[in-house]
Amino acid sequence: MASSSTSSNQKSFKYHVFLSFRGEDTRKTFVDHLYVSLKQLGIHTFRDNEELEKGKRIDELFKAIEESRFFIIVFSQNYASSSWCLKELAKIMECQDENEQIAYPLFYDVEPSDIRKRSGPVEEAIAKHKTNEQITKWEKALESAGNLVGWNLKNIADGHEAEAIKKIVKEISLKLRSIHLSNDENVIGMDHRMQDLESSLGIGLNDKARLIGIKGMGGIGKTTLARAIFDNISSHFEGSFFADDVREISKKEGLRSLQERILSGVLKDENMRVGSVHDGKEFMRMRLPYKKVLLVLDDVDDEEQLEALAGDWFKDGSRIIITTRDEKVLLAHGVDTNWIHDVGFLSDEEAMSLFSRYAFKRYIPDEGYEKLSSEVVRYAAGLPLMIKVLGSHLRGENELVWRGALKRLETIPSRKIIEVLEISYNSLEDDHKEMFLDVACFLRGFPKEYVVRVLDSCGFSAAYGLRILEQKCLITILNDDSSRLGMHDRLVELGQNIVRRSHPDDPNKHSRLWIREEIEKLFTDDSGTEASTCIGLELVWKELSPEIIIKSLGNLKKLRYLCLVFVLECLPWLSLPPTFRANHLVGLELVGSKIVQLWESGERKVLKKLRFLDLRDSKLRTLDLEMTPNLERLILIGCHDLTEIHAPIGCLERLVLVNLIGCSWSVSFSLLKKLESLVLLSIPELSVAAKCLEEFPRDTTNNLPMLRFAFHYCKEQTLSTGIDSKAVVLDLQPCTKLESVSGSICGLQHLRRLRFYGCIPELPNDLDLLKCLEQLNLVSTHIKFLPDSVCMLKHLKSLTLKDCWYLEELPENLGWLKNLEELSLSSASLRRLPNSICMLIHLQSLILESCVLLEKLPEDIGQLECLEMLNLTKCLSLGDIPNSICNLKCLRFLFLGFCSKLEKLPEDFGNLELLEGLDISLTRISRLPHSMSSMTGVVIFGSTSLLEQSRAFATEIFQNSHFRYIPAPTD
Repeated sequence: MASSSTSSNQKSFKYHVFLSFRGEDTRKTFVDHLYVSLKQLGIHTFRDNEELEKGKRIDELFKAIEESRFFIIVFSQNYASSSWCLKELAKIMECQDENEQIAYPLFYDVEPSDIRKRSGPVEEAIAKHKTNEQITKWEKALESAGNLVGWNLKNIADGHEAEAIKKIVKEISLKLRSIHLSNDENVIGMDHRMQDLESSLGIGLNDKARLIGIKGMGGIGKTTLARAIFDNISSHFEGSFFADDVREISKKEGLRSLQERILSGVLKDENMRVGSVHDGKEFMRMRLPYKKVLLVLDDVDDEEQLEALAGDWFKDGSRIIITTRDEKVLLAHGVDTNWIHDVGFLSDEEAMSLFSRYAFKRYIPDEGYEKLSSEVVRYAAGLPLMIKVLGSHLRGENELVWRGALKRLETIPSRKIIEVLEISYNSLEDDHKEMFLDVACFLRGFPKEYVVRVLDSCGFSAAYGLRILEQKCLITILNDDSSRLGMHDRLVELGQNIVRRSHPDDPNKHSRLWIREEIEKLFTDDSGTEASTCIGLELVWKELSPEIIIKSLGNLKKLRYLCLVFVLECLPWLSLPPTFRANHLVGLELVGSKIVQLWESGERKVLKKLRFLDLRDSKLRTLDLEMTPNLERLILIGCHDLTEIHAPIGCLERLVLVNLIGCSWSVSFSLLKKLESLVLLSIPELSVAAKCLEEFPRDTTNNLPMLRFAFHYCKEQTLSTGIDSKAVVLDLQPCTKLESVSGSICGLQHLRRLRFYGCIPELPNDLDLLKCLEQLNLVSTHIKFLPDSVCMLKHLKSLTLKDCWYLEELPENLGWLKNLEELSLSSASLRRLPNSICMLIHLQSLILESCVLLEKLPEDIGQLECLEMLNLTKCLSLGDIPNSICNLKCLRFLFLGFCSKLEKLPEDFGNLELLEGLDISLTRISRLPHSMSSMTGVVIFGSTSLLEQSRAFATEIFQNSHFRYIPAPTD
């Protein structure tokens, strides 16, 4: 049986603080104020006149001492004259020596030395007890107490008692919180989460009041984190309040009640009342600007709550922490996105530690329960609430009960967890509830683009709806190449439970079916269902014939989503069956099928609602797009047998994506030209990639390797969905040269961005036909020369040749590119730049990084009057900088790092008045021109000794740790 004992020997105390004092000296003055201040902060404090009835014996007092965590001993002049006080003191010192209790002396109107040495007024007071047999014990207690670290009142805030009490109470509060945090199982895993919030909290800054959001799904630990932060930092504020469960209280009692609680807590006025929510706002606006406060609003779900409780009435330095499941609430109230923090799931180690605290009252599982504990923790998947619930439920139970509980959870989720998680679901609009259920039952793990397409086809505003689900922490968009949808296992359980719970034993009445056995029964029984709106299943289906499936699907009147995976041999169709009902079909995916055409010869069924068609890797030969007038996405990847696409102009108007990779180039470009003629791709981009194909033989005439060219043709991305709004992707069969298809490329009259990458040996010679081209990018190509036609691209703004190591020279007439703004290249073969480059009067950025053989720049480079950045990093052969560079009045950044032959800068370098950054690291430059002394605001990267002399005129000097600085020679 799992142990329920605790491994901790830490004692539980009834009182936080015990006050020991001489009543006639301080009861109605200092001690009274101290007691009230401790009580206001929730510090449970014992003082004799409050807790002991008259006539109680000394053992009652001793019991209170034993049950107190801290002692504050208020030493006054007459303290030692009371035998009662001395008995308290002796007992206190005994407890401190033997237990984990701590005593703090407070020297009210006596000196610590008077207590230690029993001198001054203390000597006179103790003299009254010389005949008492306990005098030696009392004197030893006084000496020990006088040696403790505590507070001397006259040294705190110049003796001002109110300020001294604030300081004392703050220190006690901090010590209690430290103990609480170290012992509280709820804060396991919270340390690094609290650290993540430190920068947002800005403790100690008196800047404008900050609103800080903590968001996450139900049960993730938002409240625990907020409470830990509150306990840790509230002593830094003049007033603080933790408003629990704002969502529930605002529903049951209203916002006015919450306003009263907050005002009472912050202002320490238990009788605070407001007449209405409006009055509460006005009262907050009147009273709170004068007090630096820490306010936590826990579990907020409506912006109206924040308007009533967290308006613009807080004093500078205040911090308002808001926990919520719905990020939209925070954004609507203007919370800075930089101050909104997600609460992540617990790591496996943290989860096991938390579970063990609840199940075994220690930090590791009991012997024999390690494997079972791992199964429970794996099921909880990092969700703290789930871990606590299961740990508490299994505490003290035997192994048989544990196994039964785990087996039950496989089919029946925990009711308590479902209730917590369902709060977020219930807050959704009806259409967003349907989308949540679709993701839970079918679409988790699919790329966002695919999910948007599916849900859009079902009549939802998918992009907006998914954003709502993400803001409410019901889904996550994974940070991977395809932006897949993530959903916590317990949320998946919630969704599937919602679908099944009304009719758990009657799948025919479920709105969604995803369990294989239930779907097989539905098909084989030919029962059909009016309720089912979705069916989703991914499996290799050998047991059922296609005929049975088609017939059964006809009975699903409300079917809107179908996902079936078959063994390809099971689908004998060369076209869609005549009985196939497709009047409402929105998406059709027949991947790897034997289909050669959509309908048999003579069939002319128009699929008016079809928006998505995916026939990749099929045996398709012909495709008539006239049958799909509203088609938006066409995927024909790997349709090698395709010879014809019949595409009348009217049926192409809605196309936003065409993928023809693997189709013949004649078919591909034929369709592409039709799209181009429609000007459907108004801001098009073409990417051309080449790859050497070792499996193909070399051309017998010139021994050149065979290449495969792939093309991607698209429009700019839209902001709403992040999906390409218009795109064509195609690829060419292996060929030797790009020349064979260059005519087709250069015939794309509206092309504005063209990108070549891979082992392309040359560019088309007729690039000048691309009259609208603005960007030409070459990446890792094998070209040695640019065709002269490049110089005729009158609208070209950006020319990039990145990692084109074989490039030997640029066209002499490159200066004809009058609109060029950016020129970037890196080559291991380029030795010179054409002089005409100095004619590029609109050039703003010239990047020549890693041109290792470049020996010099054109002498007239100073004519580039618009140049802002010149990057010559790793130009290893560059030995000189032309003097004309000093005429670049707009130059802001000059990078000369690793130019190992460069020895000096031009003497008139100081004329570069706008220069902000200069990198001369790992050069031979040993001195800076004197003209630079007039420059301001320059950040210089260079050798240590060289930078020392620049301190007079540079505002910042950075020594980048990525460089090894070469010591500069002394002048």
